[in-house]
Amino acid sequence: MLQPRLSIVSLSVVVLSACVVAPYPYQAAYYSGAGPAGSVVVVADTPPPAPYVEVVPAIPYAGAVWLGGYWGWNGGRHQWVPGRWEQPRPGYSWRPYAWTQHGGHWQLNAGGWVRH
Repeated sequence: MLQPRLSIVSLSVVVLSACVVAPYPYQAAYYSGAGPAGSVVVVADTPPPAPYVEVVPAIPYAGAVWLGGYWGWNGGRHQWVPGRWEQPRPGYSWRPYAWTQHGGHWQLNAGGWVRH
């Protein structure tokens, strides 16, 4: 009677030892002062994931401009910020948010309206 129980316990230990639940690791990042127009510059040790393919909803009004989504930074990890429709600004064009690599680190360059 002891032999079957011991076998079940041993098998359970072996099978369950492969089940490890670990939280998503915190990714190192720092904020390097103010960027253009007072925006905070984020520098991370890990690159952002591939962009999502967004389904652009119907244009809400004539002349609206679609601002595509991007990977932002929040709570120690990359977080997708969805795109949105916005009123265009005469004399300006939209520069999207973008991650660039600098010496093994990744910097989030803030998007915004840029004068022509």
